[in-house]
Amino acid sequence: MTGNVVFSGFAIAGAAGFSLAASLAALAAFAVGALLGGRVVHGARAHRGRVLHLALVVETVLVLAAYVIAQAAATSYAGTSQYALIALLGLAMGVQNAAARALAVPDLTTTVLTLTITGMASDSRAAGGSGGKAGRRLLSTAAMFSGGLIGAVTVLHGGPALPLLFAAMLLAAATVFAFTLTRSDAAWTDPL
Repeated sequence: MTGNVVFSGFAIAGAAGFSLAASLAALAAFAVGALLGGRVVHGARAHRGRVLHLALVVETVLVLAAYVIAQAAATSYAGTSQYALIALLGLAMGVQNAAARALAVPDLTTTVLTLTITGMASDSRAAGGSGGKAGRRLLSTAAMFSGGLIGAVTVLHGGPALPLLFAAMLLAAATVFAFTLTRSDAAWTDPL
């Protein structure tokens, strides 16, 4: 959402190609999604596996709905379909961020990749650190890069709906896996 805050400033200043309405819609949807994600987190607080599963269920449904709209729309980035996509994906990202924040998996941030990259460099052996978290941080960075690359290739060669289908499929698989965690009594599932 950092970009949407900055893009709002660009739009107010009159910079070409920036929509204040779209940025504000994204920010509002994200905030509502984060609120919904907070309800999920606090409602399932007794078990981290349930938090993960419930958040993934909500996110999967929202992304799948966005896919359906993108697939059905003549032009996915115009008019009503544009704002429906902004709302659904903003809600999904808000839920995801609220859950990720509550689960607090080290070095697996969904929005602050800059801090992960900073940590890789500043905590490296070359900088005098232990370098102990480099693998996890590199994996997080590589996952974000791969998602961007795959998303761009699918938009360019398959249209705007295809990456949403891939995202929904990946989320559905993660949701099914996370369901098995709802009954786990492993130490990591202890209350948040």
